[in-house]
Amino acid sequence: MKRMEPLTREELLALLDCAYKTSRQHHAMILLCYSHGLRAHEVAGLRIADVNIKDWRLHIRRGKRSKVTDQAILPHKDYLLDERKTLQGWLAIRPASLYLFPSVYHPSYNGPLSRVHVYRIVRRYAELAGLPDSKRSPHALKHSLGQSLVDAGCDVALVQAAMGHKDIGSTAHYFRISDTKADVARKAALCAE
Repeated sequence: MKRMEPLTREELLALLDCAYKTSRQHHAMILLCYSHGLRAHEVAGLRIADVNIKDWRLHIRRGKRSKVTDQAILPHKDYLLDERKTLQGWLAIRPASLYLFPSVYHPSYNGPLSRVHVYRIVRRYAELAGLPDSKRSPHALKHSLGQSLVDAGCDVALVQAAMGHKDIGSTAHYFRISDTKADVARKAALCAE
């Protein structure tokens, strides 16, 4: 199985910028997919009650036998990555619904977007941003968060908790190291003696 490629920081910002210029809903959805490592059906299923703006927390019911998590909704100096301002902007204009991201495709339905719609939305903005095909899905955003955590030096237990994984095996693949990186580390350790 081919390993999914995470987005670079520049690719992530290009994707978010394309969404921001077009739709506050889509920008908020894509940002939450990345910031909380959400799958398409997880972001689609978020309810308005899952967002606590008093304490800036997001309640996430994860799929695939993963954990339920409560995570901070974070501010950021870059407006494209500022979850708090992004959500405040979206909440101010969103249509009435039990869901954070109600379907605008079927307004009389007033239910959540489907995971297929989420996938199509992310894919459309990824194409506009010029991302390669391997990086045009909500799952690529989840992998991008996992890789960002590893690159920031987080250990496997912290990455597991942040991603909401129940099985550490799901987390371990973010820690795969190439032979080249392993050889560089080995040489550095041996030369330090």
